[in-house]
Amino acid sequence: MTTKLSFGDNWRATVTDDPLHITPRFTGDSVDITLNADVQEHERFLARTFGSQDLLWDTPDVFRFDPDSRKLVGAELQMPYVSADAETSTRLPVMPALRQGGLHADEVRDFRHETCTVLCRAPGDAMLICLRDLDVLDEPLEARIGIAPDVALLAQHGTVVGWSLTDPAQHLTTAYAEPDTDPPSPVTRRLLTECLDLVTSPLVDDVVDGEPAALTRLRAADEALRAHHEDRNRADALLGLIATYVRDYAN
Repeated sequence: MTTKLSFGDNWRATVTDDPLHITPRFTGDSVDITLNADVQEHERFLARTFGSQDLLWDTPDVFRFDPDSRKLVGAELQMPYVSADAETSTRLPVMPALRQGGLHADEVRDFRHETCTVLCRAPGDAMLICLRDLDVLDEPLEARIGIAPDVALLAQHGTVVGWSLTDPAQHLTTAYAEPDTDPPSPVTRRLLTECLDLVTSPLVDDVVDGEPAALTRLRAADEALRAHHEDRNRADALLGLIATYVRDYAN
């Protein structure tokens, strides 16, 4: 059983039996596991914790620890925008049994942890699996540590090589807003899949190249989200996900 995990900069943490009890917020761009209600709270949170953090022109995965207890107290995981191709997606990694657990820093110092580069999507986008690179698929994963509800770190040879989010539609929300507790509607789930298609390869390449069929899908998704009143907060999160492409290419 994996008890020690290695992150970037040769930084290590010990797996504990104390996961975070914070509902993750999925904005489409990232998964945020904190209780911060606004930018000011986020800045104060960073000031009183240590670990990895985003800096100007740099957005690594963020893991923050309390300097006294050295326990994990929050995280922000960045979504990659490169989807594994269809052939690769058929060999999604076999997930080890989930072990709920927190992290205890081996030392109090900052580090940098690279974001994942490859997105693997389970059927119906019931789970998003984000990996460091495709080489991770060449060997079995050895551990899946559930650091928060529906969020797990994936480990291989004792190193964190990715993370997963189960039922991403459930956790969709705008920045700093609590996710709705009601289940997402079937329309929301369908629109999540469509938006993820639009912002990841290969379809996003057609959008950028101005392919008419891709732009038609982009405009249709934008219109459907604006008219989707049943799941307004989740619809706004998905509008934010495609907003740059709508602004730059749809018009």
